[in-house]
Formats: sequence, C-alpha cells, structure tokens
Amino acid sequence: MKNVLIIGCGLLGSSLVRRISKKKIAQKIFIYEKSKSNLAKIKKLKLPGTIIKSLKDGVVNSDLIIFCTPMSEYKKLILKINNFILPRTMITDVGSSKIDSSRIIKKFLKKGIHWTRSHPIAGSEVSGPEHGKDDLFKDKWCVLIKDKKTNLKHLKLLNSFWKKVGSKTVIMNSEKHDKIFSITSHLPHLIAYNLVKSAQDFEKILKFNLIKYSAGGLRDFSRIAASNEIMWRDIFFDNKVNIKKAIDLFIKNLKSFKKDIHKKNNKSILKKLVQTKKVRTKIIKLKQDIDKPDFGRD
Repeated sequence: MKNVLIIGCGLLGSSLVRRISKKKIAQKIFIYEKSKSNLAKIKKLKLPGTIIKSLKDGVVNSDLIIFCTPMSEYKKLILKINNFILPRTMITDVGSSKIDSSRIIKKFLKKGIHWTRSHPIAGSEVSGPEHGKDDLFKDKWCVLIKDKKTNLKHLKLLNSFWKKVGSKTVIMNSEKHDKIFSITSHLPHLIAYNLVKSAQDFEKILKFNLIKYSAGGLRDFSRIAASNEIMWRDIFFDNKVNIKKAIDLFIKNLKSFKKDIHKKNNKSILKKLVQTKKVRTKIIKLKQDIDKPDFGRD
C-alpha cells in the first residue's frame, strides 16, 4: 500500500497515523481535518503525516481512505469526494454502528465505488489528537463487515491492513454487528449518561453535594459518560432500532430487581447477583480485561 488518507484526526485518526507510520504500513499518510483546534494540536505534536487543505489532493493520491469522523459527517464528505474518487480506491470507516450509515453510503456514494466498513473496538472517554496512541488498536478486535455487495478483494486487503495495525479481526454482517454492539457498547454508554444525569438531578432535589462523595461505581460510570457527545449522539440515532430493544430489556430487568428489593426476595436477588458475576470471570478469561483490583484507572 502506497498512500493512506485519514479523514478526521481525533483520537482514533491520530492513533492510526501513529501506528501506520511506526509499522511502515504506507509510504505516505495524508491528514484531512477541518477543526482548527485539532489542526493546531497536530502541528504541535508533529504527527507523521501530511496535512492537506483540499480533499481532492488526498483522494486522488491515496489507495485507502479511512473515515474517522462522526457518522453525521459522512454524507457531506461523500458528496465532496464523489467528484474525484476512483474505483480502485478502497474506503473504510471506524464507525460504531453500520446499518443506518450504510444507507447513507448506498444512497450518496458514486456508483462503482466500494466502501468496505470496519469497526475497531478501541477508544477511550477522551478525544482529540493529543490522546492518540500508537498501540491503541494492538490486540483489540476489529470487526469487518461483509454484506451481499461487499467487494471481496477490498475485504481481504482491509483484513490484512488491520492485522498489520495490530488488531484481531472478525467478519460479520451489519445486522449481527449492530445487534451485538447495542448491548455490549451502546446500552452501557446510554446507562452511564443516564446514571450521571440521575446523580445530578438527585443532587438538585436533595441539595446535597453528592458528587463530592462519588464512590467507585459513580466514578467509573462518569468516565464512560465523559465520552464525545457528538459521536455518541450519532451512534444512538444510527442504531436506534436495536438500542430501543436493548433499553426495553434493561427496563424489564430493572423492574425485576426493584420487585425483589421491595419484597426482600433473598433467593431471587442472590441468584441474579451470582449469575451476573460470572460475566466478569468470562471477560477476564477471554482477555478482554485483566484480573486486577482497580482503585483508579491509569
């Protein structure tokens, strides 16, 4: 691969720039970023890429284009690149939901151009190029989407690309992807936002300084709730059908817990607590986290 164009150089985009450069995956890296604040940071950080002012310069000279912007930016960017994109050029993205965004791509992307979607399961509550790391994707899953009209040649090349970046890859269709991540990622973030809002509301009602006494639970939820609001708004809207079903299931289980607590149903509540505790053991066994007491994340 000769040249790569990164569109959007925040946390994920800048991490890709660092990794591609470090592993010499491409000869040249082009960076397109519209945020003046991010551009200033990129220059100060001296990231190993060429900043371009015109999308055309990057598009016509790149073998691979990676969208690292919020999904609400896709349509506008697609309409811009349509004028000079070539059929040989691969396009991918790092978006966290796929079904709805694929409709935008299908509707507006020029015919004969192939967009093969990716979702690296990596990130943080912080955003911006100053937080990027060259090992952000190392040993993390990257989901590659294979649907009916997926270009198999591009899929194979992208699979190789993400492995070179350091990710473990898995292939699935859009529907399965969005159902899985509505529960494993999207609902937990929604709950985190709601829990922190509930704490704020509780604080106003009681006129207590609750936040001052944040225990580990609220502290950890507040970390998740500090994530980029534009990105998560887009995810909630994009995967709304699956997220609404996940919310319904969560409410059902929450009501069951409420009933057990009200009736002091010892047997029922202990069964729930023991069963759910097993998930933590499974996550550690699958090496998705480490078995270490956490009294403050790094």
